[in-house]
Amino acid sequence: MSKTLVTYFTASGVTRKAAEKLAQTIGADLYEIKPAVLYTQADLDYMNQNSRSSVEMKDPASRPELADKDANIAAYDVIYVGYPIWWGVAPHVVNSFLEAYDFRGKTVVPFATSGGSGVGNVQTYIAPSVPGAVVKEGKRLGGTEDAEALKVWALS
Repeated sequence: MSKTLVTYFTASGVTRKAAEKLAQTIGADLYEIKPAVLYTQADLDYMNQNSRSSVEMKDPASRPELADKDANIAAYDVIYVGYPIWWGVAPHVVNSFLEAYDFRGKTVVPFATSGGSGVGNVQTYIAPSVPGAVVKEGKRLGGTEDAEALKVWALS
């Protein structure tokens, strides 16, 4: 088992593709963060203020339930955490995942997918969920990164 894990949450499949490419490029294991209740297209309608994602993202304390908590975080030194950008930050289900495990002494490397927004200030949104971890600067991945460039970023 490698000492590097790529975790990701995806709602549409875009982040899955980026995570799979990253894991393959750096020889890491892969783990999908899954909510207990999958998101439907209606849930993801950001134009509807009553959609599930809109309601969750309006509440900073929202922590959607996870489908499982069987990631073996203790076996890894470096954990990449991928997610789509929702309302300028990681979806709260990512915080649910991060807060379900002990990341003390680990290095956490966020990456995000987005049609155009950057990863924002990950220290503000990710770091409080992983006390005792070193949180590296995040990167937005578009899925078209050259494997060598991706490897240089990931291993630096």
